[in-house]
Amino acid sequence: MSEVQTVRGPIDSSELGRTYMHEHIFVLTPDVQQNYPGEWGSEDDRVADAVGKLTALADSGVRTIVDPTVIGLGRYIPRLVRVAEQVPGLNIVVATGCYTYQDVPFFFHHRGPALNEVLGTEVADPMVDLFVGDIEVGIAGTGVRAGLLKCAIDRQGLTGGVERVMRAVARTHHATGTPITVHTHPGSETGWVVKRVLVDEEGVDPSRIVLGHSGDSNDADHLSALADAGFLLGMDRFGINLGTTFEARCDIVVELCRRGYAERMVLSHDAACYIDWIDPDLIPFMPQWHYLHIGEDVLPYLRDHGVSEVQIDAMLVDVPRRYFAE
Repeated sequence: MSEVQTVRGPIDSSELGRTYMHEHIFVLTPDVQQNYPGEWGSEDDRVADAVGKLTALADSGVRTIVDPTVIGLGRYIPRLVRVAEQVPGLNIVVATGCYTYQDVPFFFHHRGPALNEVLGTEVADPMVDLFVGDIEVGIAGTGVRAGLLKCAIDRQGLTGGVERVMRAVARTHHATGTPITVHTHPGSETGWVVKRVLVDEEGVDPSRIVLGHSGDSNDADHLSALADAGFLLGMDRFGINLGTTFEARCDIVVELCRRGYAERMVLSHDAACYIDWIDPDLIPFMPQWHYLHIGEDVLPYLRDHGVSEVQIDAMLVDVPRRYFAE
């Protein structure tokens, strides 16, 4: 076993228990929130709401959530410290990295590799040092250390910014041994781009990479091939009914379990207690879930369609433990 960093400090990977591998607590656009605070409302109320929802989750038997909220998604660790202190039964693992589908955040635009041509030499990417610091020292003076790395690639493909972040994440992984989760767009088969950049070119072991949002696809052959390539498949977004259905999300998990891939999958909602990216008109399709959807709806559906308790434990307990322990 090995040490896993959480908001309240390190735990042994054997203590993770039932783990939801892709959950957000708050997803925000900080400069909008700070300049137009009306929608956000009371900080104390938002924290109390999160505490209530996460307490219910812990009471249901979930012991750990992994929160891949990074730069670009409004990460603010002091707020999560307040939440974690009031939900002692739940471990919260936080991430470092950068979330973009296009260019890097403007802060990095004229730093690091962007200066290579101007200076005529190879300039190190400052993202790597920042990410390493989050992992080895802690985030923003809180002492909370990141337990995983996060990057993203969507339908836009390997833009310059996406590639830069991916390579910074890979180099941080090699420096620290920290595992990686990647937001992917399976409809565009971006998992193969992840393989080329992170695995083939940067040398990351695919067993240390979760391909998030794999459950957006019902192409069992494509997902099986990615699992055969060594990746872990993030079967998440249960409750997001855009472009697919609850049943379709469950059915692809059932089929992959039937094919013997329970040991290559992890489960979660990709939920948030509060997210400012969603127009209220979309709430019926992207609800702000209560984090119990898997336990209340998904697991009964999987059991009714032939998924065994051993396979469920693999997806919720064994695979997350192995991901962090290797």
